[in-house]
Amino acid sequence: MNEGLFRIVELAGQGFFCSQILLQMGLDARGKENPELIRAIGGLPGGLGFCGKNCGAMTGGACLISFYVGKGTAEEKADSRVNEMISELVKWFEETYGSVYGGINCSDLIENNPANMKERCPKMVLATFEKVSEILLKYEYNMSSGYEGQ
Repeated sequence: MNEGLFRIVELAGQGFFCSQILLQMGLDARGKENPELIRAIGGLPGGLGFCGKNCGAMTGGACLISFYVGKGTAEEKADSRVNEMISELVKWFEETYGSVYGGINCSDLIENNPANMKERCPKMVLATFEKVSEILLKYEYNMSSGYEGQ
């Protein structure tokens, strides 16, 4: 089991879900903790509060991109390409998983069978984390340090 998958299993064992795991892994990369952020992102798992809507790995991935390049204070300025980055993630997610399972809703991805979550979700979370990292690097951001040009 690779390090990323091990961390996902560890966090899942602590009661965290897809979007929370993604953001925690992003915080880990920066050596930071932010329980309030993890708590807030807890509304996304299971397709928005376990309603089966948009997959929490995908929405959590979008939030992870914004965590790195979005606006967080009145003084900060978001990277003007943030929506372009998120669009790239969503397109990848739709092509990678939506085409296989007939959609990007959680209910589609697990085929309305909660037992499928144990096998499918950790792999989707890891792949999404890796894709977010790839997208950020493409735009000159590094998860451990932020913008490469700064």
